[in-house]
Amino acid sequence: MSENPSPGAERHGDQEHGSEEYGAEVREDQEHGSEEHGDGRAESAVGCLLAVAGVAVVGAFALTRAAYTIDGGFEAHARDWGVILVELPLILCAGLVVPPLTYTAATRWLRPWQAALVCAAVVGLGLWGLAAGWNPPQRPDPGYGPGI
Repeated sequence: MSENPSPGAERHGDQEHGSEEYGAEVREDQEHGSEEHGDGRAESAVGCLLAVAGVAVVGAFALTRAAYTIDGGFEAHARDWGVILVELPLILCAGLVVPPLTYTAATRWLRPWQAALVCAAVVGLGLWGLAAGWNPPQRPDPGYGPGI
């Protein structure tokens, strides 16, 4: 005997009825899944927008404060590679990661518009803390004037 039954040897009855129910369940799951998938797309889009906005805001804030350190002044005497290679990338990374993570954590308990307000507050507090604690050199060492 062969292991594959012939097409006419299928049992009709419980299996057929069960397969219809299974098909209906699968279709319902697919319909609900597409709605959930759409919500996931919206959340992903908001997360990406917050990441871009966070990098833009933090970058504008940090790069203006570190402009002299990057330029280095006269003959690049005051260029600080620690600021350029360590501090600025860490600040930009925080601007990339903190807003979307704050938003996703806040949406667990709050509505999306409330989570956006929480995200803005966290970014504002972060910028305030950065302004209070991060002071890259702003002028050249004493004794160096504007030049001849």
